Amino acid sequence: MTGSTTDSLAAGLDALVAVGRAAGLDAAAVRDEGERLAAAVAESAPGAAQAWLDVTGRDATALTDFFAAAGSARRWRHAPTDLLTTLIAARSGHAAPYADALAHVVSAACDQGTPTLEVVAAASVTAAVQRAAAATPFSPTPTPLSPLPPAAREQSSSPTPTPLGAREQSSSTEPGPDRTLTTGVEGGGTAEKSFDELLAELDALVGLDRVKREIRQQAEVLRVERLRTDAGLTRPSLTRHLVFVGNPGTGKTTVARLVAGLYRALGLLSSGHLVEVDRSELVAGYLGQTATKTTEVVTKALGGVLFIDEAYSLAEDQYGAEAVNTLVKDMEDHRDELVVIVAGYPLPMARFLTTNPGLESRFATTIAFDDYTDAQLREIFALAARKADFEPSTEALDLVEQIVAAQPRHEGFGNGRLARNLLDRAVLRHAWRLRDVPAPTVEQLRTLLPADLATDVEDVATDLPVPDGPPADVPPADVPAPDGPDGPPPPADAPGSTPAPRTEEPA
Repeated sequence: MTGSTTDSLAAGLDALVAVGRAAGLDAAAVRDEGERLAAAVAESAPGAAQAWLDVTGRDATALTDFFAAAGSARRWRHAPTDLLTTLIAARSGHAAPYADALAHVVSAACDQGTPTLEVVAAASVTAAVQRAAAATPFSPTPTPLSPLPPAAREQSSSPTPTPLGAREQSSSTEPGPDRTLTTGVEGGGTAEKSFDELLAELDALVGLDRVKREIRQQAEVLRVERLRTDAGLTRPSLTRHLVFVGNPGTGKTTVARLVAGLYRALGLLSSGHLVEVDRSELVAGYLGQTATKTTEVVTKALGGVLFIDEAYSLAEDQYGAEAVNTLVKDMEDHRDELVVIVAGYPLPMARFLTTNPGLESRFATTIAFDDYTDAQLREIFALAARKADFEPSTEALDLVEQIVAAQPRHEGFGNGRLARNLLDRAVLRHAWRLRDVPAPTVEQLRTLLPADLATDVEDVATDLPVPDGPPADVPPADVPAPDGPDGPPPPADAPGSTPAPRTEEPA
């Protein structure tokens, strides 16, 4: 690491704090959020940990601080940061400048240590995500926020990064996303969509037929409940809280965001934002502190939806039990301004609901998310590629379907995560394939070929058996077609030629 690189990240953090102060945010919370985001971006770069410790003024031997910070912020690589989302939810004109400052921190962070092509590519995505989340202007002039509640002001102010929770293995590009406080609109946008528009978004999701049917039914029941209330009729006692069960990558977070928007559109919630947490964000290190920490999270979620991923991890010990007891009480105290969705694997979630007498009565509706079929995963890959302005060839999509078909459908199957991981690796290999093409055509820049997927069988799903051979019309990955445009495969030391360190499994 060079001194200029250190100065660059340090300057980026200072600039972020300045923008945060102008927006009315706590300076310590802003710096902590920036440091954590930088750690998450640089995590897999050799030498990044030492560089980060140097920039942040920590002990050079405190490597656990770096990895804890990175783990607590991986979700921000594919979703707006918590403080940025606070600005977005407040319609602050400072949201866009803050997002831009975050993007500069990301750019500086990807230079820490010895960055790989994968780190640089991922950093560009992270910077784009932050800027895109704040792209919609809220007012012609910046308006400082009113003082934030303690939950928002102190959320990231601790000098010690939040340790990894039971589920901190995923950062996913699942629309979601992934793990953040955001508006009820998909992708973190701010426009308040109508009930019918949100239902149309739900219908447009790939697969999930049973989920769509049950969410529509739930929404219609609540719509009629609202109409009865407005007409002065007796209001039935209906629980709005939900249980989502299913494997990772099946769209639970995406649907939770749409549910938040639907409830807002029905007038059942005032803002319809989503606060996504796991055990680590509810449980403190000592008994007695957990209740306060849980209540702070609930306070932040009032007017919206609190989404608790891998909620069954709260049944592991007395600390989790304290969080559950506090949550049950807070759900009762704020029954008209809070919706809670708990999610996880089916059997552990069933056991979790029996651990507290108040849980089963408050979570009357369970919605199961089925694994995607091979054809649906092929479609998810294609849609994600086209959204990123790539066009996969038919042969490439055939190979995608072959890869996902060979993956065992056991508990923990990645579903949409696998498809999006395949795309991430394909984009990197596509860039390497064109390294010797000085002026590639637009078609070459957009087209993904089977060769771009060749090693993803090993890189993305290490337990996936390599197919005996590619389809007849697809050249073997290590023997390019004589006249094809692919060129030779990457050498052993090329980016993407060996499995990249996988510190997480996208949601």
